[in-house]
Amino acid sequence: MLKQLKNCYNTDDFRMLAKQNLPSPVFHYIDGAADDEVTYARNTASFDQCDLIPSVLKPVNDVDISIEILGKKIDLPIFLSPTALQRLFHYEGERAVGEAAEYFNTYFGISSLATVGIEEVGRKFRCPKMFQLYVHKDKALNQDMLQKCIDHNFDALAITVDTIVGGNRERDLRTGFTSPPKLTIASLMSFMLSPMWSFNYLFREKFSLPQLDSHLSEGTKIAISVGDYFTNMLDQELSWKKIEEIRKIWPKPLCLKGIMSADDAKKAIDVGATAIMLSNHGGRQLDGSRSPFDQLEEIVSAVGGQIEIICDGGIRRGTHVLKALSLGANACSGGRFYLYSLAGAGSSGVKKAITLMRDEIIRDMKLMGCNKISDLNKANIRFR
Repeated sequence: MLKQLKNCYNTDDFRMLAKQNLPSPVFHYIDGAADDEVTYARNTASFDQCDLIPSVLKPVNDVDISIEILGKKIDLPIFLSPTALQRLFHYEGERAVGEAAEYFNTYFGISSLATVGIEEVGRKFRCPKMFQLYVHKDKALNQDMLQKCIDHNFDALAITVDTIVGGNRERDLRTGFTSPPKLTIASLMSFMLSPMWSFNYLFREKFSLPQLDSHLSEGTKIAISVGDYFTNMLDQELSWKKIEEIRKIWPKPLCLKGIMSADDAKKAIDVGATAIMLSNHGGRQLDGSRSPFDQLEEIVSAVGGQIEIICDGGIRRGTHVLKALSLGANACSGGRFYLYSLAGAGSSGVKKAITLMRDEIIRDMKLMGCNKISDLNKANIRFR
């Protein structure tokens, strides 16, 4: 039986809805990861290695789950991590995600490979906005994106630091996924079996990557896989010195996305970062690497209180958020949990996914006997 939005109650349900709606190459781009996808699976499984310890008989009529992160107060302890190519998943793309983020007053991010421009997002949305900078070999492109973010009042910059080369995304190799999508004999049947997606792709707003269009042909006029794009287009000389140079230009909170070691977390403080995002790119880069949650306690012990720490990766449940916050994360972020819902039902899907996540967090906070996020700490968690 076909799954409908009203029958979606968790991330797995949204995943199945997305799988129904999308051509196989597009779905597997969202759903897949690098090599054997061991790290991808570990990102979520790592949360099962510890348990929450509730405290009872505490009044919990009023629960406040708001936090302050990257200079802004948001109403949820989780925000929508920047992801690329969103109008390939649903024709509303970043517009739907921004609408949902504004409705719930949380951060949302757009990528250098976003399908809606910095200018439009800056004009359209009042909620906190993050831009994810992929540092390219093309210095003029980097400068153009940074200046547009300054001019259009983005609130935070996240520099991705784990994409010196593209990961080995074997599902993309098997399905032939590229940006823009390339019609092949192998993929033809998949596109025919997704008529609504195909209609929207062909007859609505033309696919584009507005941040890149005036500088590069790859990704829009020339079809290329995301892995090849990273390997060929991004700056393989990216260094701590270059981060310092960007810090001098960028006047607002700065986050380094892809930090996974305590030593690198300390260096992030030295170069003036406001926050670090513990992330392995959703398992899409180095397979066999640790999960963000596995590394969280070590990094909190090394730099907690000196820099904001965001746990990104594998979050599917409200209890995952509470476990990360209990170990000392200042906030959480996620991508697939809202991308599946975007692909499944556009803006309505994203809003329902966030509603479910918010309701889980509030309900679980009450079951934990906690009235506010600061009530969570290591005393209420045990590793097996």
